[in-house]
Amino acid sequence: MRLLAGGYTADMDGRAEGFGMLLAGAPDEPSAGGPLAFAGVRAVVDSPSWLTRHPSLDVVYAALEANGTVQAYRRTGEDAYAPLGAAVPAGESVCHVAVAPDGGSLVASCWSDGRVVRMTVDADGRPSRPVIAAGAEDPYGIGDLAEPRPSRAHQARFLDGGLIATTDMGLDLVRFWRIAAGELREEQQVVLPQGSGPRHTVMHPSGHLYVVTELSGEVFALAADRTGRWRIVAGAMLGALPGDTAAELAVSRDGETLYAGLRGSNTLAVLRVHGDGSDLRPTALIEAGVDWPRHHLVVRDTLLVAGQRSDDVVSMTLDPRTGVPGRVRSRATVPTPTCLVALA
Repeated sequence: MRLLAGGYTADMDGRAEGFGMLLAGAPDEPSAGGPLAFAGVRAVVDSPSWLTRHPSLDVVYAALEANGTVQAYRRTGEDAYAPLGAAVPAGESVCHVAVAPDGGSLVASCWSDGRVVRMTVDADGRPSRPVIAAGAEDPYGIGDLAEPRPSRAHQARFLDGGLIATTDMGLDLVRFWRIAAGELREEQQVVLPQGSGPRHTVMHPSGHLYVVTELSGEVFALAADRTGRWRIVAGAMLGALPGDTAAELAVSRDGETLYAGLRGSNTLAVLRVHGDGSDLRPTALIEAGVDWPRHHLVVRDTLLVAGQRSDDVVSMTLDPRTGVPGRVRSRATVPTPTCLVALA
């Protein structure tokens, strides 16, 4: 299987030269259980910390975090990529890009200035016309703080029915939007516990939206009621140690298991999903096999983990009965990896 690996370059104290190609077994295999090998850089660019694919075109979008822009890349050969149009301004420390299921737009999230930015995507996959959504306000107010808390937009996810969910790590918010007249218009906010720091989400087949919190080390389950209003229906602790920060959240192929990365203790928390999807039970806490597990990806029966500080990616086989990852099966040296995207 072919995968792309985004990373930090020298402008963000990393060792990557752009985004590169990672092979898991033979290039055309549909699984990722084979030996890992880094196949080299595919696009030289500054700090493409997040990558995502267009749903139907051979186009990849990179969040160029230090530059604050989003750049599209078109595949020009079997393993070659070239810029598609110019980089589009998004905001300070743009760290995530999500593309609409119909491929007609994308949403970029910016950590430093809290911006949530919608861009139009043309028929060739080229983004343009960035429109900044309304900023967030702290639901907890200033209180005893000397200064207001900063907004920290971190991820967007397109949901069914034209809804979009975004996380604000700085203000403990999950915001829900719809597109109207080419703009993002907020419909609702769900407020998480103060200081929890919602970072990333996954959608479950049950209809629950799971949110991992970077600062408090928890997973919250959100669900919509009969009127369409979202609310918190459950939560579970990850077993984080003091100083840990949670990173990515992923779900198994069968939807029965969640995996959350914990940076600091360098572990992976495993939770089982029970009942209607609102019952989350921690089942294991295992070694991630890398230093600073920034991102991980489930490909069938394999879990791939990117170690940002150890300059490597490892693979583990998932137990078909319990969903718990086994020991590291394969390892490849990959410079400062921050994101993995499967191409097959």
